[in-house]
Amino acid sequence: MLLKSICSLCLGLLALAPLQAAAAPSSAATRRVSEVPQAPAKREPLWEARLPSYSEQDYARQVENLFAAWESSGGKPLVPGSKKRVGLKIYADSGPGMATPIPLVHAVMGALMKRGFKHEDIFLVGLNQLRLRMTGYLPSYITGKSPFEGTKIYVLESNRFYDPVWFYDSPLPTRFDPVFMETQTKDVATSSSLEEDRKSFLATPLFLEADFWINLPVFTDHPTLGVNGSLVNATLWNASNTARFFRSPANAPAAVAEMSAIPELRESWIFTIASLEHYQYVGGPYFNSLYTVSEPVLWLSKDPVLLDALMLDRINTLRKKNRFGPVSEEIRTLEFAEILGVGSAKLGDAQIIPIGQ
Repeated sequence: MLLKSICSLCLGLLALAPLQAAAAPSSAATRRVSEVPQAPAKREPLWEARLPSYSEQDYARQVENLFAAWESSGGKPLVPGSKKRVGLKIYADSGPGMATPIPLVHAVMGALMKRGFKHEDIFLVGLNQLRLRMTGYLPSYITGKSPFEGTKIYVLESNRFYDPVWFYDSPLPTRFDPVFMETQTKDVATSSSLEEDRKSFLATPLFLEADFWINLPVFTDHPTLGVNGSLVNATLWNASNTARFFRSPANAPAAVAEMSAIPELRESWIFTIASLEHYQYVGGPYFNSLYTVSEPVLWLSKDPVLLDALMLDRINTLRKKNRFGPVSEEIRTLEFAEILGVGSAKLGDAQIIPIGQ
């Protein structure tokens, strides 16, 4: 039976306490989120492709190579199932210059259509309407055109894609700090309760309406999360009412780890594919071209922790080279996710498989 409501003692993770599940609606039996595997996660490989250029043709060729490597390794077939739909979680929230590359999205869509998905059955999920428009995903106000004509794009901040029975619950209400009271409550109904304020509703199209979904993040540093990348794009940027977690260096990392370990989310999240066409090592998540780097590299892995750990290593190397301090070791996002069995942050044990040009 599917779990219909998620509750977690967010701060309890700091003491490595078991997570708890709220009672499901009606008289259905309850299930514990602590059923999430807390043993070390299975070692998942990472496939790495080199891009001769950032053209749509080169992206298409290497995405096809990555998909073929996944399928030949025994991964879940990338073909339509009972729902005949697939979702792509894109990132556009740093604005122009630091969004999921459009040629990559086209390449992924093309590879999926080769495997039997219809164009109209592939949908994109993003967070903010303005940033999606600024980065070219939604039609331009000037031309009225978009690179994704005929593609459904779900904008989460429209609040049309959250289900009231699917939520992440933590004891940190959005309005608990009086310093931020005015801005926190300006768009909140006065009739809302503290219980409602502490819930973050999950966007259900990806894990309820699709056979599977693919994560397409962009990487930046982040003052609270360490790395704004694979884990965060799939969790905090995929739910409502998450600004409340950024009040303490401990709250957001714990929330990311716990949300990424929700069984239904993990089961439908087939893998992450990420381009290093542009990433940022200082000043993120706000885009700053002075601190961006480009590598002609494309990664695919089922392990989001490994991807973020590899990027954290790159970010710290670049910060040191440019005389910036490293990302704080007190930010324990990857450690928490590893504890909950989401993936491995041990780079020494990483299996990185290069694929053909």
